[in-house]
Amino acid sequence: MKALTLTLLFASSLASAQRCPPFDVVYYNGNILTGKGLQSNNPEHVTALGILNGQIQYTGTDAQVFAYCEAGTKIDLHGAFVMPGFNDAHTHIAYAGQQHLTVDLDNIPSLAAMQAKIAAYATTLAPNTWITGAGWDHTKWSSAKLPNRQDLDAVTGTHPAYLERTDGHIAVVNTAALAAAHITGTTKAPAGSQIDLDPTGQPTGIIREQAALDLIEAVIPKPDAATRRRALEFSIDDALAHGVTSLQDFSDWDDFLVLEQMEREHKLPLRISEWLTFNDPIATLKGHRAHHDLNDPLLHTGMLKGFMDGSLGSRTAAMLAPYSDDPTNSGLPRYDQKKLNAMTTERAEAGFQIGFHAIGDRANSMALTAFDVAKTARMKQLQSILPQLEANTHAHISVTDQSRYRIEHAQVLAPTDFDRFAKLHIIASMQPAHLLTDMAWAPARLGPERSKYAYAWKSFLDHGVTLAFGTDYPVESINPFRGLYSAITRQNEAGTQTFEPQEKLTLNQALYAYTQASAYAENEEKIKGILAPGYLADFIILDRDPTTATPQQLLHTKVLRTVVGGQTQYQATK
Repeated sequence: MKALTLTLLFASSLASAQRCPPFDVVYYNGNILTGKGLQSNNPEHVTALGILNGQIQYTGTDAQVFAYCEAGTKIDLHGAFVMPGFNDAHTHIAYAGQQHLTVDLDNIPSLAAMQAKIAAYATTLAPNTWITGAGWDHTKWSSAKLPNRQDLDAVTGTHPAYLERTDGHIAVVNTAALAAAHITGTTKAPAGSQIDLDPTGQPTGIIREQAALDLIEAVIPKPDAATRRRALEFSIDDALAHGVTSLQDFSDWDDFLVLEQMEREHKLPLRISEWLTFNDPIATLKGHRAHHDLNDPLLHTGMLKGFMDGSLGSRTAAMLAPYSDDPTNSGLPRYDQKKLNAMTTERAEAGFQIGFHAIGDRANSMALTAFDVAKTARMKQLQSILPQLEANTHAHISVTDQSRYRIEHAQVLAPTDFDRFAKLHIIASMQPAHLLTDMAWAPARLGPERSKYAYAWKSFLDHGVTLAFGTDYPVESINPFRGLYSAITRQNEAGTQTFEPQEKLTLNQALYAYTQASAYAENEEKIKGILAPGYLADFIILDRDPTTATPQQLLHTKVLRTVVGGQTQYQATK
């Protein structure tokens, strides 16, 4: 009976091979993690993939795939590990590329090193032109002291200078930049922002949060389209080299237009969902939404992003109680709750997905309250049109709100707000690599009690909350293996410090958050995140098997090949 069964199966496969069009390419002899079964801790592995027209057509053993259909091209994996491409749920690729093109202060070890790099850059510029850049992080310096305008004046000459901290929530500017923006000691900072003053009442050069940063940015010349393209190309290449096949990104509308041109030229090599600005007028948002096909799998606009507060590193995250290391400061909330509720409801009723940046526990609470109000209003709106829909269709229709609202970062929560996340079905879009840096100072900022509810990945999963992962690139490297390492160890990269280890995840949970859950967060889980028939052929080939690697080995994983839509878009040099 067994022999008969095998014969029938083989005959069926041959029949299929005679009917189906040949695969464009078959990858075989591999260790392929399809992504199925990650949540059940029983992940599926196959050895071969058949690809046709940019999609996975068939998976299985080598014999099954070759028997199913002929192959135009065959690629022997020689046992290499393959998995779905990473979907980074939170990036700023234009900002990352522009940082690279200007003064890149990432990982600068001291103020003196920062000054030296700025001085060298100034020699390359025409007189009086702006010095811009980003990436400095004073918490990594032995002094842990913020720079000031005098520190910049000493090395910038006649150039106005504007240099953002790594988180993008504060900047240091020099005296010439303050003059160009007409900022003095009597300038009132817009609501939700701050202009730091010294004991004499003059600006120190530290500007906190976007409303005040806008005063400076308004007088800085904008990059032209060619510069924007160079910046975007740098970041896209960086993403592909690290195994990222999809990005959920927040850059300027002018950057989206550049990406659109790249797509028209068939030079956009990965998938991008570009977020729109929550604060923009509804008419503008609707126009941007209508500008490009929302069903374009390569490029489209996505959710609206708003900001509830700043960052822990800058002590501008909005907290319910003062910072443990700064008892006069509870951060800077950016909205009045009533206004926020109204704006959120208006945009929800217009059919937009909404995501809020919220770091502090107060900011997260504000975001949850706004979503609660908006979801109630949205349900009432849908129910009001239900009778007419049922009359037209002669069917009973059940109405649910499928908007998939998100909170980006969700770093510190009040203990009761995990239940609110679950009840409201809010997605927690988080960046585990943040903890690698933040654990050096977060306990001092938060104190022991609040630290229990910070970067609480496992608590979210335990409450049934969807957890999606990204990097916040360029705040952190776009390398997803740093995030996986952080998620499973909650240790710094040296392995010398651990933060609240009860919140560790399994590798399967972290992989799911970085692939299928991040696809769900952008409403694309039916075409991304797993390697199965009908899904996009977006996958990566690695130099090791992360499921058997030690944490340190995982941290040093290299990508050998990145495939998007069946096409190789990155291949490591030997």
